[in-house]
Amino acid sequence: MAKAADIQGIGPSPARRWLRRTASLIIGAQLAVVLLAGPAAPTAQADGAAKAPTGSETVDVSLNTVAPSAPVKGDTLTVSGTVTNRGKDAIRQAKVDLRVGPKLSDRTSIDTAAKRTGYVLGSDPAPLGGKYTVKFAKLPPGISQDFTLSVPVGKLGLGDDGVYQLGVSVSGQTSLAPNEQVLGIQRTFLPWQEKERDSKTKVTYLWPLIASPHVTAETASDDQQTPVFADDDLAAELAPGGRLEQLVSLGSQLPVTWVIDPDLLASVDAMARNYRVKSGDTTVAGSKENQALAKQWLTSLEAAVSDSEVIALPFADPDLASIAHRGKNVSGTLSHLQTATEMAGTTVQTILHVKPSTDFAWPVDGAIDPSVVDVATSAGAHNVIARSDSLQETGGLPYTPTAARPIGGGTTAVVSDAQLSTAFQGDMSKAENSTLAVQNFLAQTLALSQQDTDTERSIVVAPQRMPTVTQAQSMAAALHALDDERWTKPLGLVDAAEEKPDADATTSIPGTSQYPKKLRSQELPTQAFQDIKSIQASLNNFQVILTQPERVVTPFGNAVNRSISTSWRGRPPEAEQYRDSVRTYLQGLINEVQLISKSDVTLSGRSATIPVTVQNSLLQGVDHLVLRLKSENATRLKLNDGGAVAEQPISIAGGHSQSVKFDAEANINGQVQMTAQLYTEDGTPYGGEMNFTVKVSELTPTVLLVIAGGLLLLVLAGIRMYTQRKRANADGANGDNGGEPEQPSDPTPDTGPGSAEPSGPGEKVKR
Repeated sequence: MAKAADIQGIGPSPARRWLRRTASLIIGAQLAVVLLAGPAAPTAQADGAAKAPTGSETVDVSLNTVAPSAPVKGDTLTVSGTVTNRGKDAIRQAKVDLRVGPKLSDRTSIDTAAKRTGYVLGSDPAPLGGKYTVKFAKLPPGISQDFTLSVPVGKLGLGDDGVYQLGVSVSGQTSLAPNEQVLGIQRTFLPWQEKERDSKTKVTYLWPLIASPHVTAETASDDQQTPVFADDDLAAELAPGGRLEQLVSLGSQLPVTWVIDPDLLASVDAMARNYRVKSGDTTVAGSKENQALAKQWLTSLEAAVSDSEVIALPFADPDLASIAHRGKNVSGTLSHLQTATEMAGTTVQTILHVKPSTDFAWPVDGAIDPSVVDVATSAGAHNVIARSDSLQETGGLPYTPTAARPIGGGTTAVVSDAQLSTAFQGDMSKAENSTLAVQNFLAQTLALSQQDTDTERSIVVAPQRMPTVTQAQSMAAALHALDDERWTKPLGLVDAAEEKPDADATTSIPGTSQYPKKLRSQELPTQAFQDIKSIQASLNNFQVILTQPERVVTPFGNAVNRSISTSWRGRPPEAEQYRDSVRTYLQGLINEVQLISKSDVTLSGRSATIPVTVQNSLLQGVDHLVLRLKSENATRLKLNDGGAVAEQPISIAGGHSQSVKFDAEANINGQVQMTAQLYTEDGTPYGGEMNFTVKVSELTPTVLLVIAGGLLLLVLAGIRMYTQRKRANADGANGDNGGEPEQPSDPTPDTGPGSAEPSGPGEKVKR
């Protein structure tokens, strides 16, 4: 209506104008307040992070210890931890209770209980109550309180052997909930086995000693070829409390199968001697303290494995899946795996003085497909350590089958249990995480042992390749809880692979398309294997000219193996940097044998020699090289017997140069382009070409006539001097020397060599 009135030329009424002005003032005032106040704070409803937890998630309950982890009759169970009020209101009359039961029937029910977070009425048992309670008069917001509950096992109400749910809850009142209610709960498990079982599960626990590569392809110039490390980080892992030190210290007290990367042993053994560390563009000597750490670690490890089973992985732990999916079609890749496998046993036996088994391949995370199995067994291994989440049971077996599975071609898949193998991944530095992981591991092994089967089974646990210190400590705590062998007993991996397979267990290898995408995305790219192929080709071409090829072949061969290590997964920049460092250093050595650039040469006359200098700046001699000189215009300038090309063999001692002379014959004046190139004896070019120009300047008849006249004058002068001397000698014989002093006779011209010693091949020839 207002708009219509305006259109018709009728103005708004006074009342309407007053309303408009009032509304404008109110809106303007509100806008001013908003502008002055700045951006509005988000409401609690819009900001989910600011919303306080309620109900049974109000209090966070952390279980830091459960001791003993697997109690027996007569024990007292002690559970300690921390409760934290995460709500906005204070909790009055807070009470911490222990809740035990019910007994869990199988592994699936354990998994289900572990995933529950809040209190569930009817599923969670009643609290023990009574004197087995810890009370707090008040628990303010954001405040934490420690608690300890100690209960005789006989008061827990445990019945038949099995796994029981163990919960710790916090009850209390708040201003919003004046009646007592459960405000927080944490669950774990209590394995209960009063006495030894007649039938025990055989458990094989792999204890890996694997590290990232630290040694470069570079060595010092001494006879021992002192190795050069890329960094000194390995020392921190060997030091007391370090990862590798803890693995050896903990493992020495456990019934485990050691799985060792020989490259780690070789690296520590090198550190135990004189070693050097890269520092910018140079290297510095490794410290004596680190040498002592390395020696002590090797001594401790040797003692730890002396009576244990040792599995040697191929040298540098090559990434089998990357080779299978990205590298096997690049020629030469599989040969590196063969070499790494051959080195494994020798390295371990030499350093640790035990004979390891080299018959096992371990793809990352036990994930396999047909191509991975083919690569894993290509170097001679007959056993592949797989994981149950890769070979999933298709028949829905109600129990966990034995680990050994024949998969064809004389190959056995030793299938580790996925749940047990991944039990200690994640952050175990938090006491609660470690405690929950240990209790879950024990519960799973007991539930597995109680599965209804007629025969004992063999279970393999293959944890993460490089566990942290706290992960290793948690693993050790779980294994120590099994020391009394009430429901398990240890078994070595070699024996586990020979166990009678379960006839009902699947032996089907998943297809290539089923390989986990996450693992595939972490693989080395095809370009990495192309780079390695290029490095190997350069190394092959280089070693044939060396008088001591082993000084180069061994360190570079090891570096190539390190370039395909499993430890590079998820670290593509570092992997590429390592390959580049190997390639750069090798090319630098190759360039130490080179042709010295020369300026243009002028030939005066029809015949002459053209010198070309070859320099060897290596510490060792080179041989089996050929220097080829080519004239681009043989009509104008011919070499040796009249051809366009001439060759001479090259052999130079370390640190020397050799000047090689080629005979040349000129026919026509002018410039000729010359090309010098080194070749190996099989005709492969070595290094780059060296080009220079020869200027041919033939002598004219006039110049020859002038030279002949000059020679004639010299001859006449010589005759005159000879006549005068003869006359003077005759006068002296008659007693009259005419006042001239007596002249000695001329010495005999020296036409022999200046020295009886032959000129060495590395000395420069005078030009």
